[in-house]
Amino acid sequence: MTRSMLIFNKSCFEVVTKSRWLRIIWKTQGTLEAWNEYLKHNDHKNKIIRQTKCAHFRSQMHELSNALKSIWCFAKWARIESQLFKKLSQFLSLKQDDIDHMITTFEEKIVMLQEKFFSSFSQADVNNISDSFIFLTVSSNLRISKNEMKCAIRQVKVNKASDVSEISNKALQADLTELISVLTSLFNACMTHKYHLKQFKKTQTIMLCKLKKSNYIDLKTYRLIALLDIMSKALKSIMIKRLSDITETHHMLLNAQMRIRRKRFMILMLNLLVD
Repeated sequence: MTRSMLIFNKSCFEVVTKSRWLRIIWKTQGTLEAWNEYLKHNDHKNKIIRQTKCAHFRSQMHELSNALKSIWCFAKWARIESQLFKKLSQFLSLKQDDIDHMITTFEEKIVMLQEKFFSSFSQADVNNISDSFIFLTVSSNLRISKNEMKCAIRQVKVNKASDVSEISNKALQADLTELISVLTSLFNACMTHKYHLKQFKKTQTIMLCKLKKSNYIDLKTYRLIALLDIMSKALKSIMIKRLSDITETHHMLLNAQMRIRRKRFMILMLNLLVD
């Protein structure tokens, strides 16, 4: 709120000035008494400003309702889009290849999207896989260190969209110094009890439009992205690194296995093909 506004009267000016002065005192002294005094007066300042705004609004409504010419200004103000309730975003009408008419109702769109993107999946047939290998039990340290936890959190990209928990990667990495001990204890408890938390399993699926498409009534012009929990991403990266180290150390993978393996370059793959 600026001083040029009509509602900024003498009482508002006094409480705002005192609040700023108490904040300077708290910043300078840094004591608990100065902080409590600042909070107490800040609540009083907000109360005075709120009462002044309410009184100014009521006086304006009284003047507009009593003046014949001003009543039309009030009606014009009420029609401004910023004063109206925000309308819910409407999803475009959709059309399937086997249906002639357009899908317009909300219920029909839900059924159509569910059949397209969330239909039931059949289990993979593994009967033709006859060869199998039985590996010996490999002992590994289950304890997760703070450095290992910190590296896992830092590997997650900062500007990724937040998941169901609404915890952004940027906010988590900013407070990592304070949270590293708590997260390490939580992950170690999951490793000890061999339990994956239900919160880590939750995902949020969002449908996005494909770019540079002429018509968006067809479902083929949309794609899905899944927003995973940031904690589950960190735990997954730790488990992948450990499993990779175990498989590489004990030679559990074939030499021709290239995908998701470190130090496997294109030149090595070409040499295997030539040989």
